[in-house]
Amino acid sequence: MHNIPKRLNLANLPTKIEKLHRLSEKLGGPNIYVKRDDQTGTEVAGNKIRKLEYTLHEAISQGADTLITCGGIQSNHCRTTAAAAAKLGLKTKLVLRGQQPAAPNGNLLLDVLFGADIHWVTPEEYRNRRNDIMTGLKEELAQQGSHAYIIPEGASNGIGAFGYYSAMEEIIQQEKEMGVQFDAVVMAVGSGGTYAGLLLAQKIFKTSHEIIGFNVSNDAEYFHRAIMKVLEDAEKHLESSVEICSKDIRIIDGYVGLGYAIGRPEERAFIKELAMLEGLVLDPVYTGKGFYGLIEEIKKGRLEHLNNILFIHTGGLYGIFPQGKEFANLLQ
Repeated sequence: MHNIPKRLNLANLPTKIEKLHRLSEKLGGPNIYVKRDDQTGTEVAGNKIRKLEYTLHEAISQGADTLITCGGIQSNHCRTTAAAAAKLGLKTKLVLRGQQPAAPNGNLLLDVLFGADIHWVTPEEYRNRRNDIMTGLKEELAQQGSHAYIIPEGASNGIGAFGYYSAMEEIIQQEKEMGVQFDAVVMAVGSGGTYAGLLLAQKIFKTSHEIIGFNVSNDAEYFHRAIMKVLEDAEKHLESSVEICSKDIRIIDGYVGLGYAIGRPEERAFIKELAMLEGLVLDPVYTGKGFYGLIEEIKKGRLEHLNNILFIHTGGLYGIFPQGKEFANLLQ
């Protein structure tokens, strides 16, 4: 028996699974389904709240009164953390990468509304010193009599991974209810925690699902290391070992495009095409690139062995609004 950590109940769960009939018919190949984790809430929409249900239970059990975490200006994780903290009566400090804009929009606007205290850092500081910066903020708060809890980027650590361990439990139950067996569970990969949780559950429950990720930053080798690190951390909470090695991880590289959070015309055109076809909106940073990659791989005939594919819609809708200019040419 494995020891599964306790969690809070913050998200609207279980999220529904929908078949994308028109897209599947157009492709003429596998049946494409989507798990609507973009509907886990309004303020806490997306995949991050699943991770935070476990992370924040641990924070509160340790007596924390303040949460410290980090991300980009339009971080979905930071917005969700700030919203959940407000709901729980906790304070939030966010270490954000970039320069403070003249006026906040998208996720940043919500961070401000939720009362988050924002600490701005340069991209170089963020890349090389973000953990040291968060530790420094924690020490400052301790001197003031506060007890802060640090959440890593994307809540992608061992305790956070259990959010998608429980998501896989949902999927297994929904397969029984729907009478469908998914051959693969697919998602965009930005920090590795969602992928790690799904793979952990796939191994524990001994299911036949392929877990496939499309990286939206760095490269496949980077995420092999990052995911293994998260899984090693998760095992500490399980108090038992699960046999997983790097070769179990499947990351399909080649769809980062121009870089993290930088879109290409073909990706934006695909986002519009899917919205028109299925009334489903993807975000340009994560799901847009991941879903685009999935469809391109199908078109190239590289996934012919899969009949039923489930894509995890990890949210991110608020991040599309600050990129409105990038979609201007689609108005024509």
